[in-house]
Amino acid sequence: MSDKTILVWFRNDLRIHDNEILSEAVRKADKVLPVFIFDPFYFRTSASGALKTGSFRARFLLESVADLRLNLQAFGADLLIRTGDPAELLPLLAEQYQVSEVYHHREVAPDETGISENVEAALWKMKLNLKHFIGHTMYHKEDLPFPIKDIPDSFVTFKKKVERDSTVRPSTVSPDHIITPEITDAGELPTLADLGIPDPIDDPRATNTFTGGETAALQQLTSYLNNCLENTPQKNRTVTCSSGLSPWLAVGCISPRQVYWEVVKFQREHHLQNIEPLMLELLWRDYFRFMFKKHGQKFFRSEGFNNEAPDVATNQDDLFEQWKNGQTGVPYIDAAMHELNATGFISNYSRQAVATYLVKDLKVDWTRGALYFEEKLIDYSPASNWGNWAFVAGVGNDSKSNRYFNAAKPTAQLESKGEYITTWLPATATAGKVSA
Repeated sequence: MSDKTILVWFRNDLRIHDNEILSEAVRKADKVLPVFIFDPFYFRTSASGALKTGSFRARFLLESVADLRLNLQAFGADLLIRTGDPAELLPLLAEQYQVSEVYHHREVAPDETGISENVEAALWKMKLNLKHFIGHTMYHKEDLPFPIKDIPDSFVTFKKKVERDSTVRPSTVSPDHIITPEITDAGELPTLADLGIPDPIDDPRATNTFTGGETAALQQLTSYLNNCLENTPQKNRTVTCSSGLSPWLAVGCISPRQVYWEVVKFQREHHLQNIEPLMLELLWRDYFRFMFKKHGQKFFRSEGFNNEAPDVATNQDDLFEQWKNGQTGVPYIDAAMHELNATGFISNYSRQAVATYLVKDLKVDWTRGALYFEEKLIDYSPASNWGNWAFVAGVGNDSKSNRYFNAAKPTAQLESKGEYITTWLPATATAGKVSA
């Protein structure tokens, strides 16, 4: 009898730890074929010259895939890398390596689910099954106290019911061995140039640096916990600082579930009284993913969940250009946009501030801002990005959970001093062109 081989299709789950598709494939198959495909769909350039994936995020992805390959090689395995359409490449690989089944983690945004459907249809013609797993949330969908169609649209209600009636599953046990078939051509990791993406220009003022990969993600989690502990008093310790984990969570170098249990363990060992800020961050991520599963395309329409879109200015083209280039004349807004363009990252508060200013003050179609964030943000995640923008624009499915939402101050109250305000000079403006 021939060996059973399962192909593990990595997408936004670039890790070994708490990775159910990898662990389950190792458990059920004689051999496992790990595959990552760089899909040209995500590296397109629009007619206006905007990239779907900007330079900083593309570099972070390449680093994450490279780290995954190294980690698999430490198990004596390897990662097969290809560039092209998954619906064409996966059937070819399945035939070449006599694959019995293909595993992958289910996505929720339309672009990603559409790609999955195309792959599923192509494999079905070969009488092969594409098995779906759920591995991007802290709470598993099957453990929620309601079916997806009945999930409360109100975040406050969702939070209360989930925290009262649901529990977070234990992390999946990582495999202790991975056996792959003989891989004749593992493939080279493409360069940014191969993907049609310009090299990012690192700005010396950047206070956050991000290196892709599970190795760096685990280091960031440890650093976050230790630094927060060192900077809090011995009594009534409270974890309040930002975790900085969002880039790694976005591509699955670390799972929300693993973060949850590591933080809970740390809390118990060091007698921390409150870890609410981080848990709230993870719960918002869950909420938006479940909302995308429930509502889908509504999050991409200018009118959102309303009957009509918000009013927009007649000169919104010019206003949008001023906003994205940091030329509005409002110091904090311009500095935040300079930082975004120069680094691919700004704080959550800055995101709310610039989004609110674009929508409420400049009266520009909010979907333009969401698309710009999609290009620029190193930690772009469809559900969180589009869900947040719809929320700010007042066209989301829940516009009343302000208690838990870090809304921005009026522009008159925004900071007028800071690194990207006081030191931004025309001579350094080239840093803003890294992803243009």
